[in-house]
Amino acid sequence: MSVLADPSLEQEVTLLELVDRVLNKGVVLRGEITLAVADVDLVYLGLNVLLASVGTLERIELEAV
Repeated sequence: MSVLADPSLEQEVTLLELVDRVLNKGVVLRGEITLAVADVDLVYLGLNVLLASVGTLERIELEAV
């Protein structure tokens, strides 16, 4: 039996709980965009974003040492 088939196993996550989980664990977002015309690359955009709380970053830094 899947979770979708049994409504008692479904769990609602509020926006506040989601933000709390993201800040507690940390998230890395990466992306790349290249704008080209006639197979000539004109603009390249690279994006790296780290989203975490200060406490999480300090804890990760201490674990790495």
